[in-house]
Amino acid sequence: MGNDRRVVVTGMGLRSPIGNAPSELSASLKSDQTGVVVIPEWEQIGNLRTRVAGVCDGIDESVIPRAYRRSMGRVSVLAALSAQDAIRDAGLSEEVIGSTDCGLSFGSTAGSSKSLEKFLLRILGNRSLRGMQSSTYLHFMSHTCAANLAMMFSIKGPVVASCTACVAGSQGIGFAYQNIKDGRARVMLGGGAEEMHFMAAGIFDIMRATSTRYNDRPHMTPRPFDTERDGLVVGEGAGCLVLEEYEYAKRRGARIHAKILGFGNNSDGTHLTSPNVEGMAGAMRIALQDASLAPEKVDHINAHATATEAGDIAESEAIYRVFGDRVPVSALKGYMGHTLGASGAIESIATIMMLKESFMAPTRNLKKPDPRVAPVRHVMGEVREKKMSIGMNNNFAFGGINTSLIFKVG
Repeated sequence: MGNDRRVVVTGMGLRSPIGNAPSELSASLKSDQTGVVVIPEWEQIGNLRTRVAGVCDGIDESVIPRAYRRSMGRVSVLAALSAQDAIRDAGLSEEVIGSTDCGLSFGSTAGSSKSLEKFLLRILGNRSLRGMQSSTYLHFMSHTCAANLAMMFSIKGPVVASCTACVAGSQGIGFAYQNIKDGRARVMLGGGAEEMHFMAAGIFDIMRATSTRYNDRPHMTPRPFDTERDGLVVGEGAGCLVLEEYEYAKRRGARIHAKILGFGNNSDGTHLTSPNVEGMAGAMRIALQDASLAPEKVDHINAHATATEAGDIAESEAIYRVFGDRVPVSALKGYMGHTLGASGAIESIATIMMLKESFMAPTRNLKKPDPRVAPVRHVMGEVREKKMSIGMNNNFAFGGINTSLIFKVG
């Protein structure tokens, strides 16, 4: 098998602050819904400045068999629910999922922060291991999502666990795509997840990167690219795509949501936290090259755009260097916050839904673009209806790790 095999998306599942199905996500984007809320219990965390976050509602853990749930924290639960839905959407049998033809590529920033907190409080508070359960570590180990999904679905093919913060989900999809393209699998589950916990907010809070000005007005933050932005809002969720080799999907009569045309993945190699324009632009160029695609063929770009000053300015300049001001740009974190390890997966599903349903979601809370932001073509105001074929989804992470995915419908 060569490395020129075409890869298609046949299943999608998610949990997000603005919907627990692709159709719900799409409807929320069209109706300007926000999933950002005030978290009252964060008042009890000393020196934590931010009070808002994007939280998933309607999570029913009971649909996961208890035998599997015992080793899962919330991050793995969100991942498992999304994967269940994606497999169901793809119409794949247990025999296919459990065969050596099927693999898994799934990421998160870390394991379950809530489980880790409990573990550390007990161990450090008592200075003893007495009463500790052997399964506790499985909740918060770095590859907990990949490991738990592999067990739950009896995965026998290749397994990749990407723990790369804000690109964990997009790498999850990208590495799944590469495994199929290179002939290592016919079917892959790809995605990422994150759970809400004050420690995630606290990390960015220490860096003075969180939104604090709108603690009493959660619907007004975050504000990607906007002159009145004041930082990011953390969120939680999960997204899973079922990817298949095109001929395999065609033979079994699968419904195809989209094709993956290209994946770009690189490193800045310059700084752990400061964004690098050329690194970001390089990931987009790699994706275009992988897709054998000219920049003018891209109809829409979903930006990472976390609503931090340095990130927004650098990303806009990177987009401008590659595309100029021709391609419409949306940023979706104003709807649900920054879902960290899940963002690449959830936003890839949103990109596919916008292509399928011929609309561009405006960047929520973008009223007046920061004049320091490069003059990209922002989608602002009302939902824009437009027939589109090709969309790009970009994600960037600490460590100077950059990703770009290109999808096509039709």
